[in-house]
Amino acid sequence: MRPFRLVLVALALSGCAQKMPSLTAPALASSSEALGSAESAPLDFTVKRYPGGEPHAISSDRGNVVLLDVWATWCEPCKDALPMYQDLAKHYAARGLKVYALNVDEDARAIPPFLEETKVTLPVLLDANAVVSEKVLRVRGMPTTVLLDRKGRVRYMHEGFAEEYLTKYQAEIEELLAEPAK
Repeated sequence: MRPFRLVLVALALSGCAQKMPSLTAPALASSSEALGSAESAPLDFTVKRYPGGEPHAISSDRGNVVLLDVWATWCEPCKDALPMYQDLAKHYAARGLKVYALNVDEDARAIPPFLEETKVTLPVLLDANAVVSEKVLRVRGMPTTVLLDRKGRVRYMHEGFAEEYLTKYQAEIEELLAEPAK
């Protein structure tokens, strides 16, 4: 757990993940290749919903395409990404896209001012001690976007964010929405 927190602190001090060399366009291209296969196992984890603390099992979203945005309140690119993901959620909801903002902050009290400033109303999930982000998703920088297919398998993963990435994300979402649920 300590190494992940050190990475998060280093990212905060450096202005967030976009300044890290590993999050340049070539790195994004390699990280965005299709990850899932017919043999890959669906994700299975439970986190708490914000603000009430009710449990949310990611397995409950089977049958839908899921976009998980791993973010933190100190992450400047997250302020740009989350409102755009909210727009994607509205655009694709009727076709079966669910979008969640998976927060890794240690103190949830930082979340309300962030959401108010960004005007984001997406469902927020709390990743206590970054257990899911670190151990399950193996997140290395903020923000990280994970796309799950209708079977719950990780199919695409992107580190960093820039507005020009949205076209690629939309193409991936369209591809996953076109796949049958069964």
